[in-house]
Amino acid sequence: MRVQLFKTWDRVRSSFWFLPAVMAGGAMVLAFTTVALDTPVTEWLTLNWGWSFTGGAEGASSLLGAIAGSMITIAGVVFSMTLVALSLASSQLGPRLLRSFMRDTTTQMVLGTFVATFLYCLLVLRTIRRAEETRFVPHLSVALGVLLAVVSVGVLIYFIHHVSVSIQANEIVARTGRELIEGIERLFPETIGRGAPRIPTEPPDADFLDRFDREARPIESTGDGYLQFVDGDALMALAMQEDVVIRLVRRPGHYVVATRPLALVWPGNRVTDQLIERVNSAFALGNQRTSGQDIEFAINQLVEIAIRALSPGVNDPFTAVTCVDHLGSALCRLAQRDMPSPYRHDTQDQLRVITPDFTFPDVTNAAFNQIRQYGRSSAAVTIRLLETIAEIAGSVQRSEDRVALLRHARMIKRGAGGGLPEDEDRHEVEERFQSANQLLSESPDSTI
Repeated sequence: MRVQLFKTWDRVRSSFWFLPAVMAGGAMVLAFTTVALDTPVTEWLTLNWGWSFTGGAEGASSLLGAIAGSMITIAGVVFSMTLVALSLASSQLGPRLLRSFMRDTTTQMVLGTFVATFLYCLLVLRTIRRAEETRFVPHLSVALGVLLAVVSVGVLIYFIHHVSVSIQANEIVARTGRELIEGIERLFPETIGRGAPRIPTEPPDADFLDRFDREARPIESTGDGYLQFVDGDALMALAMQEDVVIRLVRRPGHYVVATRPLALVWPGNRVTDQLIERVNSAFALGNQRTSGQDIEFAINQLVEIAIRALSPGVNDPFTAVTCVDHLGSALCRLAQRDMPSPYRHDTQDQLRVITPDFTFPDVTNAAFNQIRQYGRSSAAVTIRLLETIAEIAGSVQRSEDRVALLRHARMIKRGAGGGLPEDEDRHEVEERFQSANQLLSESPDSTI
């Protein structure tokens, strides 16, 4: 159940309707409240402060009508500007970035401001009575409507500036890089509590793993889609309750096919229909990947921007270099963090859950492979890749991570040998490679 809440909340955050709907609801409450308080507050201000309110019903109606009409018109303009920004980002930088634009709180707040002001003025307008015997003009509510209109004008000016900045390539890359770093901070915290499942533990003995492979029963998926969230706590509680060991076959970001194994449960004779249902309920599937538990998704977004920039139709190595810089910044942080242990134990030190391996070399493959392949003919991108690897080398703590980085450095060098026709460019690439090799070869396990 909790994993479905995570999925729903992630979907709500990526929608244009949630925040405007909340602000519209607040505007309705504000309209009814101010109208109810209008008469006593007006009398109190007149008696105690000498303030008097002027203006008749016709003037108030015209004013509120003008504000409401202008607000709904501007809301349409804002919506059109948003669609233009989404279309531009999708065509030039990749359709997977649309989710990032739709999660932009500023755009949602601006849409909500104009819709809320329109709805507030509309609700106050209906309370104005022109008949002489029942005349009622909500002076306080009208004044607040004017104030909301003034605020809305300021919000419109800010939104124009925000859209102008947000569609710039460097700004988009920087925002995507921040999302990647936030994902690393969330999934790989710098301080790991004692007894947490991420603490590296020794793998089970080979005999147990053999028995597991022979006797475990697969739990088949009930649907198709990308695995978005996994409720690890629910799986741990279920494994303790049923006294079983659960091994996950898929991790967030993988595509799951219905009737194919989603997890394995040992011993298999304890698997029941209820257990199958509860295991499936701990996995949330969707039509697209998300960055909630999938660190490679944010990496792929930066990689997609880079390889689109390197395409012959665009030919923008500067944007590709910017993407490499932000990938290097994220990998420097990740290299200093402990990788999650695939073996999760309960409080009694009993193995309960086995997750798929997730290593730093896997992340470097996702970050460098495609940029290296598409950028082999660009001296600027090739040189920056090697400089970035040298920068990451200063943060690497594990020998296997050094080996992975050195492997990529060698492939980049070989690709440049066949992709760069100019001798001076190849010589500069060789110098960058030797610098990275010197830093990475400090470990005895890293050899050319």
